[in-house]
Amino acid sequence: MEKPGDRMSCYLTKALGNVGAELALQVPGRVSTEIDARLAYDTQGIVQRVHELLQIYNEHDIPSERLLFKIPATWQGIEASRLLESEGTQTHLTFVYSFAQAAAAAQAGASVVQIFVGRIRDWAKNHSGDPEIDEALKKGEDAGLALVKKAYVYIHKNGYKTKLMAAAVRNKQDVFSLLGIDYIIAPLKILQSLDESVTDSDEKYGYVQRLTLSLDKMYNFSQEELVKWDQLSLAAAMGPAAEELLASGLEGYANQARRVEELFAKIWPPPNV
Repeated sequence: MEKPGDRMSCYLTKALGNVGAELALQVPGRVSTEIDARLAYDTQGIVQRVHELLQIYNEHDIPSERLLFKIPATWQGIEASRLLESEGTQTHLTFVYSFAQAAAAAQAGASVVQIFVGRIRDWAKNHSGDPEIDEALKKGEDAGLALVKKAYVYIHKNGYKTKLMAAAVRNKQDVFSLLGIDYIIAPLKILQSLDESVTDSDEKYGYVQRLTLSLDKMYNFSQEELVKWDQLSLAAAMGPAAEELLASGLEGYANQARRVEELFAKIWPPPNV
């Protein structure tokens, strides 16, 4: 490749695949590989990058069922997820901050949808004017947890295969409130606080599911929420919270990618290559 930027992208893609393959040899579950946030609005660019990574994983004899590819939940990312899932490649849609994103991702057949509970809560503490969040607060609910519950009911009620993941979990009460969800990303300090809790062992190691299908009585989905989502309806339904949080998340991840490139350029290629 003639352009230095293209060469660096190639190096980093190879590095991601190599590191992911090493991780796949050490863990029993799936490995999720982040797709460059700078491709967030490029459906074909995302699909091409995933195909490149699949080829690298294949060279390491890592089967595709051991892999997830983490893609930003822009409309273009959701479309990329639909195309990849139709090929049998599992996708993990991230930066989901609204019901519209979660519903569109489920309709696209995404394997995993990741909702950032704490980030939505933080936004709600300092802002107003988002209809979805205002509605949750009016009911006395936590905005982040409310989105997870609504997405859970929508996915299960409509029979979608999508699994839900909660991230940006701030405390152990969040964990208790999310029991029944498919996956929780919890910081080590929260896991330690759960482990160190002084309580009866039956209670400590018990499991009272909070997310169940009985929640569907709480939700009467509107016709607008049940329609087939497209780019225009998604854009219209995303409130200011989702728009701001998605934009800031993409900017942060793009900056991290540039930082990694700067560091990587210092060590690769070595002088003899």
